[in-house]
Amino acid sequence: MTPKPLPLDEARLSIEDGDTRIDRTILGAGTRVLTQAIPATKSTGVSLWVPVGSRDEGPRTAGSTHFLEHLLFKGTNKRSALDIAVAFDSVGGESNAETAREHTAYWARVRDADLDMAIETLTDMVTDSRLDDEDFAMERGVILDELAMGEDSPTDTVHDTFQLAVHGDRPIGRPVGGTAQAIREVERADVWEHYQAHYGPSSLIVAAAGNVDHDSVCERVQAALEGSPWDACSAALPRPRRSTTVNPIADHDKDITRRRDVTQAHVVIGCEGLSATDPAGPTMSVLLSVLGGSMSSRLFQEVREKRGLAYTTYAFDVAYSDTGTFGMYAGCSPDKVDEVEAIMRAQLEDLAADGPTEEEMTRVRGQVRGGVVLGLEDNWSRMMRLGRSEIIGRYRPIDESLAEFDAVQAGDVRALAASLIAKLDCRALVLPAQ
Repeated sequence: MTPKPLPLDEARLSIEDGDTRIDRTILGAGTRVLTQAIPATKSTGVSLWVPVGSRDEGPRTAGSTHFLEHLLFKGTNKRSALDIAVAFDSVGGESNAETAREHTAYWARVRDADLDMAIETLTDMVTDSRLDDEDFAMERGVILDELAMGEDSPTDTVHDTFQLAVHGDRPIGRPVGGTAQAIREVERADVWEHYQAHYGPSSLIVAAAGNVDHDSVCERVQAALEGSPWDACSAALPRPRRSTTVNPIADHDKDITRRRDVTQAHVVIGCEGLSATDPAGPTMSVLLSVLGGSMSSRLFQEVREKRGLAYTTYAFDVAYSDTGTFGMYAGCSPDKVDEVEAIMRAQLEDLAADGPTEEEMTRVRGQVRGGVVLGLEDNWSRMMRLGRSEIIGRYRPIDESLAEFDAVQAGDVRALAASLIAKLDCRALVLPAQ
């Protein structure tokens, strides 16, 4: 089955999703509001999304996306940073944000009775942040500390390095949080320019899930926007145009080693993966489960259980609008890296040659089914699913998603494994400094 497109110009849309319904409305200025009503619950997850991420930064604005995520919590013309924190703490709620390569999201989880407060506070943050010089200077130091913390994590380092090995030294290949050099060099004016270019009512997405009423959420969002500096904004902001083929990097280092103060080696091998809308997405999910998605997977059994070469090993993928990343990871003794890497490669080769067994397919179908359903047991997860689906422009109701997984055959997995092994040309390795 083909995922349902979300028509960008349809003012009102409803999708039945199991025993729930998803409603989508485009407000007058272009803001998209999506809700999923779960009446049996007493909580709500609500989030404000902007379809811009770290890969949309230019040379001067590098690091601006992550900088904005920090600065929008530092206070508005109506609320101080403390006011924002107290607003959620005093009702037992929580708020946070995430920066990714293709989106930024600001979210809260509260009781349904506190939803109006959450919408108003988040909207105020996103539309009327002060972004003042003093806060900017302070947050530069905070972000540099955050990046240093990531540098101290060998798993973070090896995954960031692997992204660079696959996609090269361009925005999609660089760390989401920015590099230390970029954060030191970016100026407040550059961050403001990035904000002005990408943040506005026409680019805003509001997603809420839980005990919500769609029309009421639309009214609250509309009222919050009308009371904000965005009230007079009418011009539609251009959507980011992304393609890794526009400025391809013909020759870049695909085998990168970093030295850190660690005792264990960390290795990832892989290649370019699938895009977020690739029809083979369900097949990739099945392949990952067979290869390295659980304790019964091939990597776990071969690397850990049978040979005791690593404590942690798994396979993963990350999908973007036009490309993706596929990899296999293991943390092991430095003198076992070559052996572990050979086993990981051999397991993918075996899948490419013979495909998964029928017993594996049966087990993985159950695993994927359970994972999908259990992953939607809380309103925050459903909220995030709504937002990400709108960013992609596609939505799969649960029943359709499960039907797609059930339709995947062993031959499909074998063919995908063959295509991956044919281009398995990237490696990232973190080794001890000595």
